[in-house]
Amino acid sequence: MTKGDFLKHWIGVRPNQPISPTPVGYKHEGSTYDCDGIRVTGSRAFIDSVLSRLKDLLPYENGGTRLHVAYQQSKDRKTGQSLDAFNCYVQVHRRGGEAQAVNEAFDLGSPYAAEIAQASGGALTGGRVRRRAAAAADAAPAGAA
Repeated sequence: MTKGDFLKHWIGVRPNQPISPTPVGYKHEGSTYDCDGIRVTGSRAFIDSVLSRLKDLLPYENGGTRLHVAYQQSKDRKTGQSLDAFNCYVQVHRRGGEAQAVNEAFDLGSPYAAEIAQASGGALTGGRVRRRAAAAADAAPAGAA
């Protein structure tokens, strides 16, 4: 696609579409280059500004899927020296059947569920996660934040 074709395409993309990645299969082997995922490179400020617009991905950290993430300082390929730039990768991976069954049976979800619910005011999470976050808040000692 030429730059002109790309810009026409981008301009024509309907805004605020739901983000719905296809999860990488459980125990996938090999490259995930052809799978849904996001790669952002540059300064931490730039990467964080992009991440701030991708919070719709947070609910994929749940009992059935997990977020495979990497956020690290970039290195020069020849010298191995750290660069001023960073790289960030986010992909959704399917959890194994046993993990999904245990998570469902014991209402476990993700260990980050309460944090995701609290950070989003519950807007980014399903009912089960909101109930767990509410139960955790109710169980907290009086006066605890």
